[in-house]
Amino acid sequence: MKDVLQEIVANKRSEMELLRGRKPSLRQALLDSPTGIIAEFKRRSPSRGWIKEEGRAELIPLSYQQAGAAALSILADNRFFGGAPQFITAARNSGVTLPILYKEFVIDELQIYQAALAGASAVLLIAACLTKQQVSSLMTVAHGLGLEVLLEIHSESELDYVDLQPDLCGVNNRNLGTFVTSVDNSFRLAERLPADIVKVSESGISDPRTISLLRQVGFKGFLIGETFMRTADPGAALADFIAQI
Repeated sequence: MKDVLQEIVANKRSEMELLRGRKPSLRQALLDSPTGIIAEFKRRSPSRGWIKEEGRAELIPLSYQQAGAAALSILADNRFFGGAPQFITAARNSGVTLPILYKEFVIDELQIYQAALAGASAVLLIAACLTKQQVSSLMTVAHGLGLEVLLEIHSESELDYVDLQPDLCGVNNRNLGTFVTSVDNSFRLAERLPADIVKVSESGISDPRTISLLRQVGFKGFLIGETFMRTADPGAALADFIAQI
């Protein structure tokens, strides 16, 4: 019985070390990268259905890394995106060392623990889904586990959330009500965001020239998923995209 208890304690200690262990920084990766591309493993979209139902987490994220991605985003939501936290673990086990964003509708701190255990580097907190106080509380939990926070906003009405000083701020170019996507949203909000915050433009980027234009207004990161996932070889599509920047 004593041996069993000792093993349980050892396992818990190992688990906590993993939770609080050093993780590759998404923020620093974007600052250091010449492209800033966060390549997304996204098998399904709530507006368009399955994109790549057969997509394998042990293959595509690693191919993104080999193609030159600055970081990765992996969907953990199953209901709408066909994702799972286990996909992050599978990517890590395949050899992925890049920062990974845990992309999910995070509303509970248990999800943040789940992200850390899976091997993520950062979590997404969506202003439209949370109060400012909830974002603050969840951000404290994330930072306590060594995770960075990408705060996502969609409109001017959410700009006050940026006062919480997240590690990164994302501008979603997709209207959550109509699902219409326009990169103009990033250009419109860019000048309203603090100059020193690391800005990420999310969704709707399909032309390499758009990245150059977004960089000119201060964006360092560019989250791109469907543009690559809809092709036969997402990694090769990313490599070709980067070659055109």
